[in-house]
Amino acid sequence: MPLLLLALLIGTLLYMWLSRRNSTLTRACRWRLDRTGGPNHYVCAACGAHMDPPAGKEPRDCLRPRKN
Repeated sequence: MPLLLLALLIGTLLYMWLSRRNSTLTRACRWRLDRTGGPNHYVCAACGAHMDPPAGKEPRDCLRPRKN
């Protein structure tokens, strides 16, 4: 039983790591589809950034300006 729980924990952490490693999105990123700018135009509700990713894709990167 403890080995099953350990395997489940490791599997969950591995899944979380693999799903996040190709993205720079943070909690502050709030991408919303805005069809007034085009069929695939996204606007970030948090910082106002605009992005037009390829058709069928959603934004995977944060465009928030970095603070120095």
